[in-house]
Amino acid sequence: MLIGAHVSQAGGLPNAIERGSALGAHAIQIFNQSPRMWRPTAYGDDDYSAFREAMSPSAIEAVLIHAVYLINCASEDGEIRDKSHTSLVQSLTVGAGIGASGVVLHPGSAKQGDVGQAIQRAGEVISTALSETDGCELHLENTAGAGGTLGRSFDELSALLEASGGDERLGICLDSCHLFASGYDIRTIDGVAQVLDEFDAAVGLDRLRSLHLNDSQAPLGSNRDRHADIGEGEIGDAGCAAFLSEPRFDTLPCVLETPGPHREGPTSEELALCARLRKRGQTARRRSKAASA
Repeated sequence: MLIGAHVSQAGGLPNAIERGSALGAHAIQIFNQSPRMWRPTAYGDDDYSAFREAMSPSAIEAVLIHAVYLINCASEDGEIRDKSHTSLVQSLTVGAGIGASGVVLHPGSAKQGDVGQAIQRAGEVISTALSETDGCELHLENTAGAGGTLGRSFDELSALLEASGGDERLGICLDSCHLFASGYDIRTIDGVAQVLDEFDAAVGLDRLRSLHLNDSQAPLGSNRDRHADIGEGEIGDAGCAAFLSEPRFDTLPCVLETPGPHREGPTSEELALCARLRKRGQTARRRSKAASA
């Protein structure tokens, strides 16, 4: 597992590598522009080359781009869908330029409208954006389920993949906080295993491409997206250890988006804690297996 963090790219793309390395990260996630503005940051080949050169000698093995929050591929407003399409194409273009593992996307929201129709609208925008770009994958992120957001269940994620044409570049990013908030209990080793079995049956493990690790301030099934620092929320140390040690997550980039003690994001101490929790979970798995043998 490539444990890492969301970091800032302020001052230039290579700075994200420096910040990730300072945390001891093996994976990073960045925004390719301000997450709350439509206006894109103008990057060119020199920026992409500088990023790749900075990444090459580092311990960072995977990079994700998080698409901007304004995107709503499912909007009933055609102008919003057009802006979402343009922004998504930009994210995928930057992703290809820097060699990112994928662009993580919140698929959109039906708001008060029909969910099935919203999924079809989102699928059309996503399919078109993929057809106009090359190289970089697109990872649809599961949601906590508030406000009509799409992707709150594995069945909805499957429907989104189908509506988007099933392109091989399409994958899923599973967020632990969102899973928990939408009713998937991942606080134990057996619980994580059962959830992954359900995901495999509905979507397929071949579509699982990346992870977000966040504890949850809100209780199970609350549909509230409230991230907590690792071990300090409702999922807790044991739940995070179970998530981190799930064998089917091995080799995937696993990015923390936690608030941090000073509201400045994950710290090196938190990443080190995750490494310890992963080992704790792996030890618990071995003991459980030996006891049942």
